[in-house]
Amino acid sequence: MFITGVGTAAPQQRYAQQDCWAVLRQSRRYQEFDGRARALLKKVLNGNNGTSTRHLALDDLEEAFDIRPDVLQERFARNAPQLATQAAERALTDAGNRPSEIDAVIISTCTGYLCPGLTSYVSERLGLRPDVLALDLVGQGCGAALPNLRTAEALLRAGRSERVLSICVEVCSAALFFDNDPGVLVSACLFGDGAGAAVLAPAPQGNGLRRLEWKASGSLLNPLDRDLLRFEHQAGMLRNILRPEVPARAAEYAEKVFASVLGRAGVERQQVKGWVLHPGGRDVLAALRERLQLTENDVRWSEAVLREYGNVSSSSVFFVLQTALADGAPGGYWWMSSFGAGFSCHGALMEVG
Repeated sequence: MFITGVGTAAPQQRYAQQDCWAVLRQSRRYQEFDGRARALLKKVLNGNNGTSTRHLALDDLEEAFDIRPDVLQERFARNAPQLATQAAERALTDAGNRPSEIDAVIISTCTGYLCPGLTSYVSERLGLRPDVLALDLVGQGCGAALPNLRTAEALLRAGRSERVLSICVEVCSAALFFDNDPGVLVSACLFGDGAGAAVLAPAPQGNGLRRLEWKASGSLLNPLDRDLLRFEHQAGMLRNILRPEVPARAAEYAEKVFASVLGRAGVERQQVKGWVLHPGGRDVLAALRERLQLTENDVRWSEAVLREYGNVSSSSVFFVLQTALADGAPGGYWWMSSFGAGFSCHGALMEVG
């Protein structure tokens, strides 16, 4: 399988963390937090946490404090199809393909629910063929991009499709929740909105772009750690559970998947020249650096995405991949890694020309 085109999209509205703090501090919601929660919010939004700005589907930051279920659902229904379509259009342009050439579309999300799913809305907006295979994948959290891409690989290998459009879209501002729990507060301060897409084909396009070949992949799922990172429903809304153990556990599992896939592929650790890592947060990247023995230079693309966009959940690795390609990263073997709810971890070895 070859990745022949990549595209990303984010809301035009871009907010600095200090702006978020200024609006939050003057809000009625802030007065409802206890002293410990207020101190944490001040630290996260003003400190060196790796995120400087975020793109949010909010015309005004005051909208963030209206978390009625119907408001959040409308925010998702309005923005998710738009962002997914924009990312897909850019990926198709990058690949040099027309919408009519797409045989299957796979869309992953965890921050909202539509029935029919997002594939219905995005297929209509893109003008995909009526006989396109449309698959909606829901509930895989931040790690969803890799399972999505592996599903595309299966369709291509089986000869059921010639070109597959893979999309991840998250409107994290449609899954906001506020209470005094540290994990809830950190989530509200670090997640942003965005979408990523890729066009997949069984052979390179010959369109002059860099050759990105998907070589091998693997996953690890441990339901015993499910309660470390997941959504729950409370008062009709999604509430993110984020435990302090997540960075260390993510790095531990990422190392296991990395070693397993490289072993099967017969590739040595020192042969990997590029790192496309989900930037789940500053502490997550620090744990990955330690476990995988990476340098600051190795994680610079993930850090750049985290700095401008925050954690854009499942779409993050598309942003990191696009950043690495735009930066002229050296060819050779690259490693892509995502992880999230489940607790799940996924990885893929690519060879980049």
